[in-house]
Amino acid sequence: GGGARKMSTIHAFTTPARGHLYPLAPILAELARRGHRVRVWSLAGELEPLRAMGIEAEPMDPRIEELQVDDWKAKGDMEATVRGFRCFLDRAPHEIAEIGRAVAAERPDLLITDINAYGAAVAAEASGIPWACFSPYFSWAPSNEVPVFGPGMKPMRGRVGRLRNAAMWRLVGFDLNRRFLGELNGLRREAEVPELGSITELWDRPHRLLYMTVRELEYPRRSWPANFRFVGPVAWDPPADSPDWLDAIDGPLVLLTASTEYQADEELIRTGLNALAEEEVFVVATTAGNDPAQFDVPANARVERFLPHAPILERAEAVICHGGMGITQKALAAGVPVCTVGWGRDQLESGRRVEAAGAGVLLPRKKLSADRLREALASARDSRTGAGRIARAMAAAPGARGAADELEAMAVIEPGRSAPAPLGADV
Repeated sequence: GGGARKMSTIHAFTTPARGHLYPLAPILAELARRGHRVRVWSLAGELEPLRAMGIEAEPMDPRIEELQVDDWKAKGDMEATVRGFRCFLDRAPHEIAEIGRAVAAERPDLLITDINAYGAAVAAEASGIPWACFSPYFSWAPSNEVPVFGPGMKPMRGRVGRLRNAAMWRLVGFDLNRRFLGELNGLRREAEVPELGSITELWDRPHRLLYMTVRELEYPRRSWPANFRFVGPVAWDPPADSPDWLDAIDGPLVLLTASTEYQADEELIRTGLNALAEEEVFVVATTAGNDPAQFDVPANARVERFLPHAPILERAEAVICHGGMGITQKALAAGVPVCTVGWGRDQLESGRRVEAAGAGVLLPRKKLSADRLREALASARDSRTGAGRIARAMAAAPGARGAADELEAMAVIEPGRSAPAPLGADV
C-alpha cells in the first residue's frame, strides 16, 4: 500500500492456556515489528519471551489464571464439555472487569480476544472498538453439512447426513443452551450488548474471526460465517537447539507426545512405549503434562518432559499424539502423518479431520491397545501423501503476516462501520 502506515494501539487478551497464547504470539510480534503498540494480558509465566519480541506483556488477573479447566475429572464426554463451559463462564466476570479497566485507562484502536474468553467477548462488543477474535482450534459454529462438534463422528454425505447432522446439532445446542445461555445473556444484558439466541452465536459476533487452520483440513461447507478468515496455523516455539543425541539415531523415528494442559493421558505414553518396544523404530516421547519419571523406558525410546518438536519432526516418519491442535498442525505442516489417540476436548474432532483428509488415522482412546496402536501407526505411516498435501496448503496460507495485514486493516476503520475484507476474502 502507498503512504505512511497508521500506528495503532492494540490490546490482546488470551485465556490461561499456552495452546492459545502460542499461536497468537507470532501475530502480535509481527504487529509490534511493524511499529504498532501491542499490549497483551496473558499467563504470568510467559511474559518474558513476549517482551523479548517487542510486545508489552502484562499478567492477567490471577483469578482468571487460577480457574483451570478440570474436564479430566469428568466421567463422560458431555460432562467434560460442561466442565469446560463452566470454567469459561466462571472466568467471564473477571475478564469483563479486566478489559473494562484496560480500555478505560487507554482506548485502543483494536481489541483481540481468545475464542474461549466469553467475558472478553462481552466487553469487546460493549466497547464499540473494532474487535477480532482468534481460534486455534476447530469451530463449533453449527451447519447441517458437518457432523456435530465433539464426539468425532464420521462425515456423512447426502440428505441422510444432513438430517443426522441437523438433529445432532439441535440436541447438543439445546443441552448447552439450557445449562449456560441464561447466565451468558445475563452478563450481556448487564453490559448492554444484544442477547444471543444460542451459545453457538459466539462465533458470529466478532468483526473478524481469525481461523487458524486451512480449508484443506476442514470439512467443506458451502458457506462459512462472513467474519471467518482462514489464516492457516501459526506456530511459535521458544527458540531451541536440536538436541545432540538426535543425530545419533539411525532408522525411522516416531514422535509420541501428550497434552501440555494436564488431561490424565499418561496411558497414551505408556501404551505407546509398550506397543513399539519390539518394533524397528526409535521412539522419542515428550510427556508434557505428565511426570516422565513414572514410565518404564524401553531400549528403543527416549522420554523427556519437553523437547523442541521442530527438529524431531524433520526426522519423524509419524507422530502419535492426543490430537491437540498445536502438535497436530505442526506435524502436518512438516508433512508428517498423524496417528491421533483422541482423548477428549477438541481432539476427536481434529483426529477425525486428519483422517478424512487422508493425512493420518484416528484411534479413539476407548479403543486404545498395543495391537490397535501398532495397526493405526502402520496405517498412518502410509498417509504421507495426504500429509504432504496439507503441508503445501499450510505453506501457502497467509500465516502471521497475513493475519497482521487483516488486523491492520481493521484498526483503521472507525468503530460502528464493518471492516472491508482485504486478505483474499475467500470466505
